[in-house]
Amino acid sequence: MLNLERLRTLDALARHGSVSAAAEGLHVTTSAVSQQMAKLEREVGQRLLARNGRGVRLTDAGRLLADHAARILSQVALAQSDIEAQRGEVVGEILLSAFPTAARGLLPDALRTLRADHPELRVRTREWEPEDGIRGVIRGEIDLAVVLDWSNKRLPVPGGLARADLLDDVPDIAMPADHPLAERAEVDLEEFADDDWVSWPEGEFCHDWLMFTLRSKGFEPRIAHLAGEHHTQLALIAAGMGVSVAPRLGRGPVPDGVRVVPVRQRMRRHVHAVWRADADRRPSIRAVLAALGAAADRATGEVSP
Repeated sequence: MLNLERLRTLDALARHGSVSAAAEGLHVTTSAVSQQMAKLEREVGQRLLARNGRGVRLTDAGRLLADHAARILSQVALAQSDIEAQRGEVVGEILLSAFPTAARGLLPDALRTLRADHPELRVRTREWEPEDGIRGVIRGEIDLAVVLDWSNKRLPVPGGLARADLLDDVPDIAMPADHPLAERAEVDLEEFADDDWVSWPEGEFCHDWLMFTLRSKGFEPRIAHLAGEHHTQLALIAAGMGVSVAPRLGRGPVPDGVRVVPVRQRMRRHVHAVWRADADRRPSIRAVLAALGAAADRATGEVSP
């Protein structure tokens, strides 16, 4: 009889590609991963791992069993979903991720609703960028992720995941209060070709979107400052250090010395939730989606101009 936890360890190794990454994804030590794999090899009577430089790789038998493990674990998740659905109770634990502005602008409201309506449901959250959230859902590290993409740059959602739209966020351009365009009712992105820009860190989805969007307007942006937090970006702008795209969701009060002006050709951030399709019937997933949807409806009114 194959041990389910050992199959889960093999599946993590196949998905993550190394013992250390598998251990991190499973929240165990590398020694625990190695021990589980040694026991699994004894169970099946074949070598599943082979040395590959300083690391390891799956043998042919290891890859074969890993394919079966992925299907077995998916069926187990489906069985758990069906049992929970039959009970019809919102209980247990949900691990939820959200990108920073959604973590600030949606999660507190949604979590307050869940605590009031479903006191036996424990929700744990973490702040993750959209790509990390999707990878976490695929790997089974989290149950549901709140992610985003842009109207002109979509974030692919792999097969096997379900998706629910939450809201559209319409960002503005933030600039110093003494900027020549600060009193305008609307602006065009091309009008900031000669300005310094404050952007998200390199490698993040929103930074890549900003570079793609500004280049599509016919100019190479001068990125002067990188900051992950929008409040930090706005503080830099208040100090006269440049301009930025300022989403409305989770923005809060704009500091003194900063003006935000809508863009004539509206940019939109699409905010949505993703989860594994085989968990679709879990009442806890449906409850979290309902709370997020209600929080998004309330936030939509708050972020309107």
